[in-house]
Amino acid sequence: MKHFRSCNLCEAICGLEIEHDGQRVRSIKGDKNDPLSRGHICPKAVALKDIHEDPDRLKHPVRRTVGGWEKISWRQAFDEIESRLQPLRRKHGNDAVALYLGNPTVHSLGALTFIGSFKKALATKSLFAATSVDQLPHHFAASLMFGHALLLPVPDIDRSDFILILGANPGASNGSLMTAPGIAGRLEAIRKRGGKVVVVDPRRTETVRLADEHLYIRPGSDVLFLAAMVHVILVQGLDRIGELASWTVNRDAFRDAVQAASPAVAERHTGVPAASIERLAGDFARSKSAVCYGRMGLSTQAHGGLCQWLVNALNIITGNFDRPGGAMFTLPAVDLIGRKSTMGNRGRWTSRVRGLPEFDGELPVSVLAEEMLVEGAGQIRALITHAGNPVLSTPNGRKLETALQGLDFMVSIDIYINETTRHADIILPPATGLEVDHYDLIFNMLAIRNVAKFSPALFVPTADRLHDWQILKELSRRLTPPTDTALGWMKHALWRKFVSRWTPARMLNLGLGIGPYGIWRSWAKLRSGLNLKRLKKSVHGVDLGALRPRAPGILMTKNKKIDLAPPVFVERFREVSSSFLSMQNAEPGMFRLIGRRQLRDNNSWMHNSERLVKGKNRCTVMMHPDDAAPLGFADQEIVRVGSRVGAIDLPLAISNDVMPGVVCIPHGYGHNRPGTRLATAEAHGGESVNDITDDQVIDELTGNAAFSGQWVRVSAVPAESLERKGI
Repeated sequence: MKHFRSCNLCEAICGLEIEHDGQRVRSIKGDKNDPLSRGHICPKAVALKDIHEDPDRLKHPVRRTVGGWEKISWRQAFDEIESRLQPLRRKHGNDAVALYLGNPTVHSLGALTFIGSFKKALATKSLFAATSVDQLPHHFAASLMFGHALLLPVPDIDRSDFILILGANPGASNGSLMTAPGIAGRLEAIRKRGGKVVVVDPRRTETVRLADEHLYIRPGSDVLFLAAMVHVILVQGLDRIGELASWTVNRDAFRDAVQAASPAVAERHTGVPAASIERLAGDFARSKSAVCYGRMGLSTQAHGGLCQWLVNALNIITGNFDRPGGAMFTLPAVDLIGRKSTMGNRGRWTSRVRGLPEFDGELPVSVLAEEMLVEGAGQIRALITHAGNPVLSTPNGRKLETALQGLDFMVSIDIYINETTRHADIILPPATGLEVDHYDLIFNMLAIRNVAKFSPALFVPTADRLHDWQILKELSRRLTPPTDTALGWMKHALWRKFVSRWTPARMLNLGLGIGPYGIWRSWAKLRSGLNLKRLKKSVHGVDLGALRPRAPGILMTKNKKIDLAPPVFVERFREVSSSFLSMQNAEPGMFRLIGRRQLRDNNSWMHNSERLVKGKNRCTVMMHPDDAAPLGFADQEIVRVGSRVGAIDLPLAISNDVMPGVVCIPHGYGHNRPGTRLATAEAHGGESVNDITDDQVIDELTGNAAFSGQWVRVSAVPAESLERKGI
């Protein structure tokens, strides 16, 4: 038998063709009829079988005891959570209970449709998410420039003649905040039609091997490179904003802001020759269509917000915005944006210890540990995590571990006992993967082509299993704060009754029906429009067409125009450009740290699949030969990488693929901690790079964690340490 669905493990949402016998998966391959992925899959998709059959995966609630983990019923679990959290909230306030949402949350239809009501029930300002680990600068720039945090333009790469990629590695990720399965073929198509692919990155990545040109750049200096690109275009009169001019404001203020950012200045700090910057700026501006795309390496640095502002600005001033081949807004079948601007949702409250502002209701995750550790009014005393592993994914993981050990109570909604959930008092495991219906609410908003696809569950979980939305619904029912007024009681009762009737399928059907292609959109759509019933009939998905211009109607700023120079960006850029420090005078043994993504890795999620982690050790510290030789290091030697917050010991991988002065370590490892139930992952444990990333180093503008470009020292490992490890 065959089953067709979308892979929900990463942003690429590749179409799958799964052969099965009703009980077990026989094979997984790409669905050639999927309108977006067209048969492409990566190795992770095949590992869906591994997750489904993994003996380490939890299938019932467990409670941590002195003697170990014990199985309990769902009723016992919910009763204990309610009995522990409600008194704590009454004594210390709702903000004493924090919620952390990991990346898999947005890969789940059930979680996305019910997480809002769960937040409402918790009524806490102590909200944290992976957003401020890797992508907050994108949302920050979109909010100020376009009026909504989710108005994220994506590269229309299938029609572009020039793509400039900074700090991104879609050759390994298939796109991030750009859903683009089969990226290798799409980049090759640009080159075949006479276009050009240029990558700017401190490392020769998988994407560089697909490009026409690669420029090395010092980590953390991208803001000056982008500003110099813009400077050249404006000074040389290469800007061609065209019809965008009528709905773009503050162009003169923008020009003034980047006036001093010459290629010569940029060269001193970035290491990119001024001549290369000038040539590249000219090529980009003169191209028939072009698009600049910047991702993780830009967002996870001290100037992430400025970088994303300048990426958008570069596309705008060259006329490559909201037009084919440039940066465009999608038109998904389910519109999550609505018509409510989130432009002002920043700084309504701040973190207690460091005073960092919230954005869109969330505090920066870099403050999570200190908010638990520092005593006093407002201290976080309990934590609920959903599908996250912040011990491995957020800065200064050891500090967070210490904080978790001091909590009064912790609950995790997760399928594994991992490095974070091992500290929980109760773990609630939902049905997952092939056991759940799926529709990509988020990644259809970021796809390079408008598509829609519903994936029914392949396997039905047993009657004693719950879905994530059922868990969230029950927790919402039990944890909604009581009210003291008759009107409040009535609103509370009506809200509970309303929520109790909804399921993800009903909510999806409504979203499709009122969406831009929906059956209820107009009288004409009654016969041909989308709803869930009609979408189910298209097992391979529905092609809704190429991206199309949507501005200025889609803009949600107060004046319905693009703001090219929001004051906070201009002010911050002036501060940064006047005080920018070069890394040329680094002390011996000191390096700038960058991360890396690998095709078979998906953060820390998939490391319990033997087929993905087998082979040579991929958790290494990459260093250029010119740096290794003076220090006397040999390839595969164990070296120590340290920072203000800690040190880790890793094998050295000497390689010309990383530029001098830089070391590169992958994220998501560190499974050598005791107390997990991840047999395969522990066997391939490695070290967590976030045991040395500093939680005090952030993008001051947005609050995003600044992993990339942090200073670390690389040294020999003391002999006694090697002996203790048996090396």
